[in-house]
Amino acid sequence: DAEIATARGAKDAGAIYTLSTLAHTGPGELAAAVPDARRWFQLYVLRDRALTRAIVEEAVASGFEAIVITVDLPPAGRREREMRTGFTLGGDLVVPSIAAAGTTEPITMFDLPNLFDATLSWSDIEQIVRWSDLPVIVKGVLHPRDALAAAEHGAAAVVVSNHGGRQLDSVPSGAAALAGVVDAVHGRVSVLVDGGIRRGTDAIKARALGADAVLVGRPILYGLAAAGSPGVSAVLKILIAELENGLALVGERRFNEVTASVLSPES
Repeated sequence: DAEIATARGAKDAGAIYTLSTLAHTGPGELAAAVPDARRWFQLYVLRDRALTRAIVEEAVASGFEAIVITVDLPPAGRREREMRTGFTLGGDLVVPSIAAAGTTEPITMFDLPNLFDATLSWSDIEQIVRWSDLPVIVKGVLHPRDALAAAEHGAAAVVVSNHGGRQLDSVPSGAAALAGVVDAVHGRVSVLVDGGIRRGTDAIKARALGADAVLVGRPILYGLAAAGSPGVSAVLKILIAELENGLALVGERRFNEVTASVLSPES
């Protein structure tokens, strides 16, 4: 119950949970298990657009609040650490979101890249925006030009992200790219950022660079592995407590009132 436990932990801490297309739990199952959790759906666009649309429609019907389209995975990166360690998930994956949409055979890790559409374009983003009334968030943006294009093609927000540094390890970090993206969109869309958020004070730094919110990944998995749903909640509550303490120490009452001045040596 990894995804269900994570959603429960996020709900307990007052956070939004994002369910992956490749999760072991489908949107409907998650909604039934944790109906009062706030949830977004992360979408990998498949070559088969009918399957992709069916997945989006299930997320809409299941009460998800946004569609987060990952755009930085045309092929998978060369993850040499995984190659060196011989990492493998082993066996076949059962991916309910895809199975419910019509793919009934188990999926291996080697099959996954063949499902994704490496030719994803801005017209595809426009099409997905038209499929529902949910806001569409484009995740995997590092260049200001792409952030502007996302806004022009109907996105409600972008996530400045380098996919945890696991795709192309020489690209800038989300933090390094953040200010340029914020300046470019100039308030037309919300700007979120992920990558390296390990303390509540990291969220303050992100806000000082212009982010409207942050996404947290690996620390949540650490909490889940250590203690299940309570571990997820504990990690998030630690981050929130650090954030609140940090805000007080830099003299700000609210997260959205933080400005770049907190990063200045003169402040």
